[in-house]
Amino acid sequence: MNQRLWLSVGAFIALLVGALSVYLYFKAIPYPAEIDHGPSPEAQANPYLAAEHFLRKQGLTVSHANSLDILPSLEPHQRSLLLLGDRSNMSPRQVNQVLNWTRAGGRLLFVAEALWDEKTGQSNDLLLDRVQVHQSLSKDLKEPPPDPGDDPYPKLTKLYLENEEAPAYVTFDTAFHLDDPKNLAQAWANSGKATHMMQLSHGQGSITVVTDADLWKTPAIDQYDNAWLLWYLTADTDVTLLFNTDHDSLLTLLWRYFPQALVALIALIVFGFWHVGVRNGPLLEPAPRARRQLQEHLRASANFMLRHNGQHSLLQALQQDILRRVRHRHPGFEQLGVAEQWLVIARLTGQPTRAISQAMSPRPKQRLPSAEFSRQVAHLQTLRNAL
Repeated sequence: MNQRLWLSVGAFIALLVGALSVYLYFKAIPYPAEIDHGPSPEAQANPYLAAEHFLRKQGLTVSHANSLDILPSLEPHQRSLLLLGDRSNMSPRQVNQVLNWTRAGGRLLFVAEALWDEKTGQSNDLLLDRVQVHQSLSKDLKEPPPDPGDDPYPKLTKLYLENEEAPAYVTFDTAFHLDDPKNLAQAWANSGKATHMMQLSHGQGSITVVTDADLWKTPAIDQYDNAWLLWYLTADTDVTLLFNTDHDSLLTLLWRYFPQALVALIALIVFGFWHVGVRNGPLLEPAPRARRQLQEHLRASANFMLRHNGQHSLLQALQQDILRRVRHRHPGFEQLGVAEQWLVIARLTGQPTRAISQAMSPRPKQRLPSAEFSRQVAHLQTLRNAL
C-alpha cells in the first residue's frame, strides 16, 4: 500500500512539473538585451585611449610614453609632444631639454599645474614660469561688462579662427585663468570671463598652454568641439602623448584581492626560517655552581685586592695577622719595644732575628718587582704558619 502511494505522489509531481514547463515555454517571450559592462581594462588604464583612436582615424601616427626619457629619440620636426600627466617632479634640466626640443621645431602642449604667487614672483611649475605665462583663479578676476550679444554657450570656451563665422566650442575647466603679462601669446581661447588656452612661438616650434586636459579624456572628448581642437593642435604631425599609466604592483593586487592567502604565505615563510634555524645538536648542560675550588677563589680574591689596593696593603695585612697571632700566644706582647717584639717572634717561630726584622719592617709604598714581592709574601707566610 505504501509503495503504491509513493508511486502516485511521484507521478503527480512529475505531471505538475511537466505542465508548468509547457506553460512557461508558451508564455516566455525572448527579447534582445544589451548589457553594459563598463569600459574595458585598456580604457580604464588609459584615460586618453579614445583620443588616441580619434587621432589615428585622422591619419596621424600616435604613440604613448611614460617619461621624458624618450625625448632624445624624438625628431622635433613634424612632431607634437603632449605633456598631459603630472609634472611636479620635473627638474630644471628636463625643462631645458623640453624647451630646446621645442625651439628646434617641435610642437609642445602642456597643462599649467600651479598658480602664480605674486609675493614670491613664481609658481611651483618650472615649465610654466619659463614660458612666462601665469595661472590664477577665475573667481579672482573682475567681472567683465555685460555682453550685448546673445551667446548660446556662455560657460564654454570659444576659439575664433580666421575665415570662420562661428567659433569652436570646447569644455575647458573655467575655474582657472591664463595670463600673458609679456604679451607673447599669438592665439588664445576664452570663456565669458577667463582665458583657458594660449599659443606662443618658441624658436622654430610652438608652445600651447592649457588650463586642463580633461576635455580630451573619455567620455568628454566627444562633447562639442573637443576632439576637433585636439586634431587642430596636432594636425600634420606625429603625436606623442606623455602621461604615466603605471599600474598597481603584483603585491598590491594580491593584498587587495587575496589578503588571507598572502598572510598564509608570509606565515609559511616565517615558520620555514624558524625551522631551518633550530639547532640540531645536543644542548650544552649548565655548568655546576660549585665547580671552582677554594684555592681558585682565594687566588681570585688576592688578584682583586692586588689590582685595587696594591702590594703594600697585602704585605701589611700579613704583618698584622702575624702580630695578632703573637699577641695571642705571648700576653703583654704589645707593651714590649720593637726589638724585644722581634726577639719574641724569633723565639716562637725559630727564625733568626735578622729575618724577622726584614719581614716585619714597614715597606715603602713604591711597587716592588714581582720576584721581590713573591719572596716577601712567602717569607711572611712562613712566619704566620710557624705561629
